[in-house]
This record gives sequence, C-alpha cells and structure tokens, in this order.
Amino acid sequence: MLLAMLFWGGGWTALKILTYNLPMEVIVFWRWFFMALSFLPILYFFRVPLQLRFDNLKYILASSVLNIAFMVSSFYGIKYGYAGAGSVIITTFSPIMTFLLVAILFRKNLTTRQYFGLLLGLIGGYILLQLNDLELFFDSANIYFLLCATIWAGVTLLSQHSQKHIHPIHYSFSIAVVATIVTFFYAKENPHFLDVFSQGVEFWVAMIYLAVFGQTIATTIFFVASGKLGSQKTSSFMFLVPLFALLIAWIVLDEPVQLHVIIGGAVSMLAVYFINKDKN
Repeated sequence: MLLAMLFWGGGWTALKILTYNLPMEVIVFWRWFFMALSFLPILYFFRVPLQLRFDNLKYILASSVLNIAFMVSSFYGIKYGYAGAGSVIITTFSPIMTFLLVAILFRKNLTTRQYFGLLLGLIGGYILLQLNDLELFFDSANIYFLLCATIWAGVTLLSQHSQKHIHPIHYSFSIAVVATIVTFFYAKENPHFLDVFSQGVEFWVAMIYLAVFGQTIATTIFFVASGKLGSQKTSSFMFLVPLFALLIAWIVLDEPVQLHVIIGGAVSMLAVYFINKDKN
C-alpha cells in the first residue's frame, strides 16, 4: 500500500513534466493508450475471465467520460499551477465532495460528527483555495483542481456501484480502452499527434511512469490490498498521497512547499477523518 501511495503521489509530478512540450489532447490519448496496454499482463497474471455484460456498459461509458474530463481538467490545472498543491486539493477534497453527493442524492441523515467534519472541510477549502482573494482564485489553477475533485467524486460513486457487477481490474481496463478510442478521434487531428516519438528521455520516463506505475500498477496494488486489509484500513493510506506528492514535486520540480497548502490540506484531512469515523 505504501508503494501504491508513492506511485500515485509521483503521478502529479510526471503529469507536470508531460505538459511542457505537447498539447493536452495528444498527452491524454497516449496516456490512456499506454495504460490500456499495460493492463494486458495484469489481466494475464490474475487469470480472471473477462466478462462484460450489456448492463455493465452504462457504468463503463459514464466512468470513461468522467475519467477523460478529469484528465483534461488535471492537465490544465497542473500546467498552470503547482503539481504538489494540485494533488493536495484534489486528494483531500474528493472524499468530501463524494460524501456531499451521497448525502444529497440519497438524502442521508448526517450525524453531529459529520456536520463538524463538513465544517472543517469548508475551512480547509477556504485556506487551500485562497478564497480570501477571489481574484487570485479565478486567475489561478485552483478552479481546475476544484473541478477535478468534483468530477472524481462522481467517478468514486460510479466505481462503488460497478464493483457489485464487474471485477475492479476489468473495470479499470475497460475504462482505459474506451477512453483510448474516444480520445483518439480527437487527438489524431492534431499535427503534433506523433511528436511523442521525437521526445527525449525525460518525457518518456514521465509518460511510462504516469500510465503504468502511477495508474495500472498502483491501482492493481490498491484493489488487491483492499481485499486483504479491508476498505477502512486501505482508505486511511490515502492520506499519504498528498504528502508523497508534495515531497516528490519539491525534489524533482523544485516546487515551493506553500504554507497555506500544508495548513489547508491538514485541516481537510482532519475533515475526512471526522466524516468517515465510526461511532465506536
């Protein structure tokens, strides 16, 4: 699990490197393409028969659209902002937004502890997004990061429902295949579509890391560990993702570690803890 969190945390730095030279649609397509390819040996290793029923397609198609939207938003957010700050905002805000969606859609009654957690979430968001200066907020990448967190909340809800009907690894592989096909028709028109093959070592290390280690391998480890440790223990490891992301962005990209990101991220993590904490 520590390795999976490390891989996920480093993915934001890898994405930042990929934004330097090529346009969004080209990066998004090739990322999905290599991710889909890297799932083939995983499928062979687990030897789980690939069974896709027609009624599962609604989950796969909807999740593919949301995953593409997430990738586009995160590309622009990381391109114009800091990789470390983006990872903290998205990782800590996503579970809060997921909880809000569940509460609204399913009219869930909240406990006093959960109300307190939501209040902490609002405070953490205020600090993280620098809402004391609205002009700065709208001129920064924070609006993209907030959009990413909202989109990922939808992805989370869909994935939770889909796991009742389809194996999680098959689900991730199917999303990668559908996203590859969809983004190909948009990316192939770009004159830089094949320019990935003229990029240097740094680009390819970042691309392989993001598509293979930051997605396929990390996701597989997470799903396997979830089955052995239980969802409650594995979810607690998610708090390590923003810490690893900040550290790797500082080491590799020489990004400054901003005080408001650390404080806001810590408050938001505490909010997630109170929202998900059992009574006992």
